[in-house]
Amino acid sequence: MVNIGSRRKGRILAVQALYAWEMSQDEQDELLFGEGLESTDDGLAANDFARLLVQGTVRNSEKIDGAIKTRLQHWDISRIARVDLAVLRMSVYCLLYQPDIPASVVINEAVDIAKNFGSEQSFRFINGVLDAVARGRDT
Repeated sequence: MVNIGSRRKGRILAVQALYAWEMSQDEQDELLFGEGLESTDDGLAANDFARLLVQGTVRNSEKIDGAIKTRLQHWDISRIARVDLAVLRMSVYCLLYQPDIPASVVINEAVDIAKNFGSEQSFRFINGVLDAVARGRDT
C-alpha cells in the first residue's frame, strides 16, 4: 500500500467534502468525517488541514468562482464536472489565500488528485485553469 502524506490526505478529504457541499449545500463542518490521521510536520492533522481548506473555500466561494469564471474560455462554470469544480475551488483557494504554498505545489497536487478522481481529461483542464490563476496571482 502506498503511504501518502497527511497534506495529500487532507486535500483529498477537502475535495470530497467540497463535492458533497456542492451537491447538498450542507454546512461544511458536517461533511468532514474520519478517524484522526497522523500529523503533518507542522502539527496539523489531515482532518484539520482539510477543515481549513473547506472552510476557507466555502467562505470565499464567490471570489474563487469569479477567478475560475474569468479563466474559462468558451465554457461556463455550470458545465464543469462537479468533481473537477471541487478540485478547482480548493486549489484556487490555496493559490489566492495561501501564498506561502508555491503555485507549482498547488497545481501538481490538483493534477494528481484530478488524475485519480476526475475523468481522463480532467487533469489537463484543471492544469490550464490553475496555471492561468497562478499567473494572475503573480501580477
